[in-house]
Amino acid sequence: MRRRPGLSVRLKLTLSYAGFLAVAGALLLAVVWGFLLRYVPDNSQGLLGVSPNRYLLVHTFAPAAAVAMAFLLVFGLVGGWVLAGRMLAPLTRITAAARRAGDGSLSHRIRLEGRRDEFRELADAFDGMLDRLESHVAEEQRFAANASHELRTPLAISQTLLDLAREDPARDREDLLARLRTANTRAIDLTEALLLLSRSDRGTFAREAVDLSLVAEEAAETLLPLAERRGIALDVTGGAAWTGGSAELLLRMVTNLVQNAVVHNLPAGGTVTVHTAAEGDTSVVRVENTGPPLPPELVPTLTEPFRRGTDRVRTDEHAGAGLGLAIVHSVVRAHDGTLDLAPRPAGGLLATVRLPASPDGGRQGRAFRIRPDPEGTA
Repeated sequence: MRRRPGLSVRLKLTLSYAGFLAVAGALLLAVVWGFLLRYVPDNSQGLLGVSPNRYLLVHTFAPAAAVAMAFLLVFGLVGGWVLAGRMLAPLTRITAAARRAGDGSLSHRIRLEGRRDEFRELADAFDGMLDRLESHVAEEQRFAANASHELRTPLAISQTLLDLAREDPARDREDLLARLRTANTRAIDLTEALLLLSRSDRGTFAREAVDLSLVAEEAAETLLPLAERRGIALDVTGGAAWTGGSAELLLRMVTNLVQNAVVHNLPAGGTVTVHTAAEGDTSVVRVENTGPPLPPELVPTLTEPFRRGTDRVRTDEHAGAGLGLAIVHSVVRAHDGTLDLAPRPAGGLLATVRLPASPDGGRQGRAFRIRPDPEGTA
């Protein structure tokens, strides 16, 4: 934004200091005039012929007062200029740091020393903003690099398969089509996950009343075949838990949590428990699963994009791109909620989502229990 040039803040403060000092001096002289000279007799002989009269005092006092006023004005200008410069020095450093940040240098910090005051609070807040901004930019750069790498993999596989088919026309066509379909499905799933992650980050979605218990039921019904193949007992319990938000995003959130709990579980005989509840002004979804013990230092990193949790039990069938919990975290954040991940002492993970409660509109959620068919286990 272009602005017309004006007086600097330092000059304005200098003129203010000098003006206040001159006004204070003038008031002091007025007080001397009003309360001192008025009681001096105004005659040619003075008091008893000894004390000076008002005429002599005025002619003696007036030049000295003019000199004093001139000195106060000059002293106010010089002193005000120096004091204003010292007071505004931190603001100059903050401005320089802001310009460097505007030019793309996010590593610079002000680190203003001294005791806390308004300027130092502003500098600390600016440093904190730069920390978060630099971290966000670095995260976005890593995300873009990882996304490019993940998208390149299925495309490279497809290109290789097509090259092999062209060089070897006698190659099994069905096998080629199956491999191409797998690579294409992986690329489509990754693209949809990236779009969903971007949508939830922007928070541009219509909000409506959603019962998380019904969302949990639908997610469990969708993932029941996967649980049956793996011999995992999938339990859904609890009551109605209403919140406001996007039903589609909330369904994806719970589905990702349940799928993550099923995939990263024991090879056989594991359990997954999904529980919904209304706790005061909060609606809660808890997804708990069995599995091997998780290192405490691994858990905080699970919500990072493309973090696959290499130390966890998994198979190639549902390796994924490492966006499941990242999408969950993004959806929770877009709905003004919190996501807590905690390792279970016996192994596995406990994921707790807390979202702001919303009136249920007269509907009631229901609890039910799903267990896989033992004959359908793989």
